[in-house]
Amino acid sequence: MWGNKKPEPKAMPAPADPARIKLPEKSAIRPVAAPLEGRAMSADAARSPVSLPAGTGARLGASLCVKGEISGNEDLHVDGTVEGLIQLDDRKLTVGISAKLTADVVAREIVVYGSVKGNLRARDRIEIKKDGSVVGDLTTARIMIEDGAYFKGSIEIDRNASDSGTHFAQPAYSRALPAPATAD
Repeated sequence: MWGNKKPEPKAMPAPADPARIKLPEKSAIRPVAAPLEGRAMSADAARSPVSLPAGTGARLGASLCVKGEISGNEDLHVDGTVEGLIQLDDRKLTVGISAKLTADVVAREIVVYGSVKGNLRARDRIEIKKDGSVVGDLTTARIMIEDGAYFKGSIEIDRNASDSGTHFAQPAYSRALPAPATAD
């Protein structure tokens, strides 16, 4: 029948003699990256749900361990392990999901997704997210603790902390309390 014809196999070209293959010379021009728009991204390349926008601070990766003092004048996102003191007076500290801090922290704003053992002092606010864990005392003007978060310690609401940071560098216990008003 006319439908039983089998296609004839096409002959493969003979491999070229390796001695005759000419390789392009090295060039100083770098290839242009192809646009990534519309391409599927692998699951391994996906970032954690908590990430900093590009160029908005420093990041301490999950495999890094720091023992000592960290101080600076930019926002910091920690995913690794820190033992010591973190002092970012006018900046934001984000404690990532995989982070383990055994440290006292002084910052403008502190957001905890991971684990912290130590005292936190924030001039503006402290947030403990649902998977976050804090064991220590908190001093701040505003506090937010999500359902499911773990917290053990005390909270001191310092309403004056967000207005002026004059006494903020001193520990809370070293500040003199105002004299009580007496009736004459």
